[in-house]
Amino acid sequence: MKYFVMMMALTLGMVSNLQAASIQEGKALVEKNNCNSCHGPDLKSPIAPNYPKIAGQHQDYLFYALKAYQVENNPQVGRSNAIMAGQVKQFTLAQLKDIAAYIASLQGDFVVKK
Repeated sequence: MKYFVMMMALTLGMVSNLQAASIQEGKALVEKNNCNSCHGPDLKSPIAPNYPKIAGQHQDYLFYALKAYQVENNPQVGRSNAIMAGQVKQFTLAQLKDIAAYIASLQGDFVVKK
């Protein structure tokens, strides 16, 4: 029985991760919520040097970073930025995946060393 429960949990976890993110939905959410007001019109030209360039960043990194902004009052798990926390609070995990997929699909300035 213990083995069965463990296998079901793993299977459900894999199925939830298989849900494909929608780049188009992510684009609509990014545009609707004015992400470019801080990160720049191309999401790689931020308005201040301490704001990150996010275009082309890895999709998994973006998703977990956005998700971390939703964690309140726990600096060991979450990220503490009042602006971003307020922005991402409204989104579901599926919407965060969509946003991450869209931003990752953009041409960025990141260089991967081999």
